[in-house]
Amino acid sequence: MELALASAIGVLTAAGVYLLLRARTFDVILGLTLLSYATNLLIFSAGRMVVGRPPVLRGGAEPTLANYADPLPQALVLTAIVIAFAMTAVTVVVAMRNHADLHSDHVDGHEPDRKPDERP
Repeated sequence: MELALASAIGVLTAAGVYLLLRARTFDVILGLTLLSYATNLLIFSAGRMVVGRPPVLRGGAEPTLANYADPLPQALVLTAIVIAFAMTAVTVVVAMRNHADLHSDHVDGHEPDRKPDERP
């Protein structure tokens, strides 16, 4: 299971970095989203992968790490999901405004065959 999770994190990171280096705004937004997914998996895997153990102390069980899951990575991932959603929403709005102003979805604002100061 650890190999599968590590492979998934690596593939998501590689795909995210590849898409971030593209010249289109949609690719950049998708790359940021994939990188946030990879980061969430990395944070979640840092808290030990345990199944069927509660993250909150209960009566009748010893308060050791063997009986409980670590709740901190779960809280960090939940916070990171909310931040990534807000970041994606702001990026989409900025990309839509850029496309409305420049009539192009290139990150640098112009087509490769068009001069930088030439407007459509």
